[in-house]
Amino acid sequence: MIDRFERFVLYINQIYRCIQKIKSSEMGELGLKGTHVMCMLNLYQRPAGLTAAQLADLCMEDRAAISRAVAKLDEYELVYVEMPETGRKYRSRIYLTGEGKIIVRHIIRVIEDVMERGGQGLSAEERRTMYRSLRIIAGNLQKICEEEGEIL
Repeated sequence: MIDRFERFVLYINQIYRCIQKIKSSEMGELGLKGTHVMCMLNLYQRPAGLTAAQLADLCMEDRAAISRAVAKLDEYELVYVEMPETGRKYRSRIYLTGEGKIIVRHIIRVIEDVMERGGQGLSAEERRTMYRSLRIIAGNLQKICEEEGEIL
């Protein structure tokens, strides 16, 4: 059991570190970080815009991190925040700008290339099984965290 646990953690950590390196190298030249990328991808998929709270949920980040990311993306003019009549940004919708959409299209091409190269040697059925297994494991671990008060 311990050996299986060690291999599982090793593989997940290795995958995570490689993803972080790829994100950093690709986005570093644009001055963007992983949270920025995830915000932009989610906004691209939802052209009707999202609130910061919705982005936090979708990106699985805390609201403060999303607020900082949105502020930086706004500063770079990659997103714009709809300003309500009240003048308060609370619950404001966030949208990608034209430049933001161009960058997301580039990000998507990079992701597609990395996913294709990373999945070499897997059949379509093996890929479906892997994602199903990961979804089940993630759900089970989430339940444990909720029941145990985040023991990990």
